Amino acid sequence: MTLSARDFIQRALREDIGDGDITSQCFLSENHRSTARLIARESSVLAGLEVAEEVFRQTDPFIEITLHKKDGEVLTTGDIVLTTYGPTRSLLTAERTALNFLQRLSGIATLTQQFVKAVAGTRAVILDTRKTTPGLREFERLAVRAGGGANHRFGLFDRVLAKDNHLAIAYSAEKIQAAIDKARQLKPEIIIEIEADTLNQVRMLCDLRGVNIILLDNMSNDQLREAVALRGSNPITLEASGGVNLQTVAAIAATGVDQISVGALTHSARAVDFALDIASD
Repeated sequence: MTLSARDFIQRALREDIGDGDITSQCFLSENHRSTARLIARESSVLAGLEVAEEVFRQTDPFIEITLHKKDGEVLTTGDIVLTTYGPTRSLLTAERTALNFLQRLSGIATLTQQFVKAVAGTRAVILDTRKTTPGLREFERLAVRAGGGANHRFGLFDRVLAKDNHLAIAYSAEKIQAAIDKARQLKPEIIIEIEADTLNQVRMLCDLRGVNIILLDNMSNDQLREAVALRGSNPITLEASGGVNLQTVAAIAATGVDQISVGALTHSARAVDFALDIASD
């Protein structure tokens, strides 16, 4: 886990605890100890267990933690994912923040796995997007991987991705080639992806020097199939995007595209239900 991730967990705890957990301070003695089990209340794909563990560790270094599962494992109702032992006050103080992370991230992993299963048997890889919760991108990308998906670019700095607003002034081979050449001068190894809205644009981009990926935006399945045919033996990668959901993704994958980016993985995943059950000593 990166330093920035640990810092974010610290901020999340500070947001919830403020100057102290007043309820636990009033109802529980400082010396009271308990065992607590974090339990899945529904079937899901686990993600964020390391994050939940870090929440407990930052809350109180005297909490003992035993992990029973790993990210990416399929859970059934009643599965225990971790057990903790320590000051009851600390366990209850950490409870909600740990559950918030685990529920959110496992929801993303569970939805991702549904998309991955839907395209099984095709060449298509399911990708996430930058449509993430601000500040949570590192965690949410981890959850996508736990569900069997793959990560697109992390941010604006690690890939060139020219979309409609970048190309609005003039979608011409000359201007795009000049921009690609400039990017290669700045970062020779960077991946360069260009959006195409029409098949004519696909033809043009296949002929340019230095394009790694063509983003096929909101194309029909017939257009996607034709784009695959137009590529021929060109090693360029084709990524489909737009209008992707669990009802449409299998047909999109069947067109022969290499990648399918799905914003819903991170912006529309339902939280999975977990609970922390306390057993007083």
